[in-house]
Amino acid sequence: MSHEPEASAPRPSTGLEPWVRDLLRCPVTHAPLVDGVGPDGEPELHSTDPDRPLAYPVREGVPVLLADEARALRV
Repeated sequence: MSHEPEASAPRPSTGLEPWVRDLLRCPVTHAPLVDGVGPDGEPELHSTDPDRPLAYPVREGVPVLLADEARALRV
């Protein structure tokens, strides 16, 4: 089962410039982060680590890259 919304569903924007997001890494696994959407429909950054995928909230356009704020993504 995919965690991605259907292609026709609008995705909330993280508000980050693509070059900024490309520089950010998961503080736990050091994997690149990609735009995602949380269960509440709010924007998140998702770690691309295949063994330990984590999601980080984006609040008011600011990514919260704290291990304590991360939630596990279903694989």
